[in-house]
Amino acid sequence: MSARYGRCTVLSAGLRGVEAMPVEVEVSVSPGLPGFYIVGLADAAVQESKERVRAALRAVGFSMPGDRVVVNLAPSFLKKRGTGFDLAIALAVLVASGQVPAQFVEGRMFVGELSLEGSVRPIDGILACAVKSAEIGIEFVCADAPERLVEVEGARFRYMRSLSAARSGDIGFLTCCPSERFGALSDYADVSGNSFAKRALQIAAAGSHGLLMIGPPGSGKTMLASRLPSILPELDKRSALESALIHSVAGNDISSILSGARPFRAPHHSASAAGLVGGGSPLRPGEISLAHNGVLFLDELAEFRSSVLQALRQPLEEGRITITRADGNTTFPARFMLVAASNPCPCGYLGDLERTCTCTPSQIASYQARVGGPLLDRFDMQIDVRRVPPHEIMSLDRTESSSCLKEGVSKARRFAAWRKGRYPCDRSTRGVVESCRMRDDDAEFFASAARTHAMSGRGMARALSVARTIADMAERESVNRSDLCEALGFRLRRAGKI
Repeated sequence: MSARYGRCTVLSAGLRGVEAMPVEVEVSVSPGLPGFYIVGLADAAVQESKERVRAALRAVGFSMPGDRVVVNLAPSFLKKRGTGFDLAIALAVLVASGQVPAQFVEGRMFVGELSLEGSVRPIDGILACAVKSAEIGIEFVCADAPERLVEVEGARFRYMRSLSAARSGDIGFLTCCPSERFGALSDYADVSGNSFAKRALQIAAAGSHGLLMIGPPGSGKTMLASRLPSILPELDKRSALESALIHSVAGNDISSILSGARPFRAPHHSASAAGLVGGGSPLRPGEISLAHNGVLFLDELAEFRSSVLQALRQPLEEGRITITRADGNTTFPARFMLVAASNPCPCGYLGDLERTCTCTPSQIASYQARVGGPLLDRFDMQIDVRRVPPHEIMSLDRTESSSCLKEGVSKARRFAAWRKGRYPCDRSTRGVVESCRMRDDDAEFFASAARTHAMSGRGMARALSVARTIADMAERESVNRSDLCEALGFRLRRAGKI
């Protein structure tokens, strides 16, 4: 075949955090010393695409130009990572060398990895790329992997199973599979006793409050926390897409999230700071971002490294985490509900009514200092969880079920939405105080309690927020003294303190 020289630009996309950035794959086929060059801040995986593209073209009957082939990935300031540019590079080479008509690539975004046989494979983060194509208003072409996509308003999905489809120009329309309902979740009916802890978890779920449970080994802390998703309301379509984008970038299954299940992340206490808040190369979302719109459960809280725990303070306040690297800042969403469990001391029996603590005062002080006051102050609620008596465990009487607790959570959230519509308030401390609509004598009672216990301004705002949620559960517009007393009881715990 005679040499054909030309240029072509094909649109693709690369990831920056959890957002896809459009990338123009520019290819020039020109006379000169034969070679295949890729420029534009391409990492090792992108550079390796030269060999995949060569093998794929030959496998499906195309030819690799025997001339000088230069691939430029623009914009040049964006670091290009991964194997998702394979398909766009191959098609740009084919169009530039005259083997495929230019009309095939016009108005489309191509993202996919190529096998050596020419088949197109899906990549991590393909959902973020699809969302970006919808924003731009062009067709999105990828591998035939409907389980990795969800219907996006304005998006047009097409697929290529093999690079050979470029010869016929026939590519199929991709239909997203409907999300399957997630399976039955663990039920609180299986948990004997612990009525006080269940009440606290219900309040926490109703108002998305942070909760710290402290108690001896075997008291049921982990069991209680693991059932929290069963009483949380399902994700709406917008929130489900937000969470699914993050999990798609991380390479996780998104089917349960798209069906409405809230994320529940429970990292081991050996997790690094990068594993918890995000990081690495390339940048990956951490556990706090994977828990976005869901629950982050930290079991054995005091066993986490102190530096790792302190990294949670900013995301808890702002609902996002910004990671700074030499090539710029990347922001991951991280609005999650923090639930934690811990023993009060190394042996676990400080304050227990049945077993004696064997730890020395210095061991107890050192153990409890690992968490740190600033992080503890950010927990809205702190409760003691006692071991359940044997006769309650052996009893066959069913306790409160998740469906019963969830009904109370849903009622509180509906009332809160109505109240905010009638009495709009911001999320500042002043806004929280205004939302409570307390009587003067109740406000003075709360102020007196705050002075007595030396509560910080943040602590006061969080206690009032819990009281507001308790009133919402009772469908009351105003917070009364009983609501304040219960909220203070969750805030000012004493026994087995940490």
